[in-house]
Amino acid sequence: MRSDGEILEAVRQDLGLAELLWKVCEFDLTRGDHGERVWLSSGQALEGVAGDFTGGTFFLCGERGPTRRVLYASSEGQAGLVGQTLADALTVMIGLPSWWDCLNYSGGGDLTIMQSAAEHLQRDEANQQPELRALRLELATALSLDLLPVPVLLARLCDAVASTTPDFVLTAETGEYESLFGEWPPSRNPSWR
Repeated sequence: MRSDGEILEAVRQDLGLAELLWKVCEFDLTRGDHGERVWLSSGQALEGVAGDFTGGTFFLCGERGPTRRVLYASSEGQAGLVGQTLADALTVMIGLPSWWDCLNYSGGGDLTIMQSAAEHLQRDEANQQPELRALRLELATALSLDLLPVPVLLARLCDAVASTTPDFVLTAETGEYESLFGEWPPSRNPSWR
């Protein structure tokens, strides 16, 4: 498995790879500034390495080393771990580009409910972005990552977010960020009924 630094360096050195990562995952290395001072409950270091189009930030947690846990903080005040390493987080994001919506519609972190949301999101993706499947394969190959079945990716994502407390709770001057697990079930989305 490639180290966090090797993955980041590969993306920084290859503009085509950076663009592909943006198209598939909305993971942009030029957007690593979160915009407010934040810290972890454990006191571990945080390094903002990327952002997404909504203003969210991906952080590497802990001291520099070959691998560090990845925490995502939304611009709306939710945060949590999304991978045990950068390779793990990117494997989830590449194989499940709708990972954030699977968390939003998780019924508080219920894996069965997340699976239902993923099925709706995969249908939407196939109808609206049929080219995404080939791009995901190209990106996974370029980063030497595996494309895993959706149930495996959902379980990894669910486990990562569930392991956020107690040491990886993100806090700002305004207080603690909420969990990435949304309370809504998929039935809350009218287009999925």
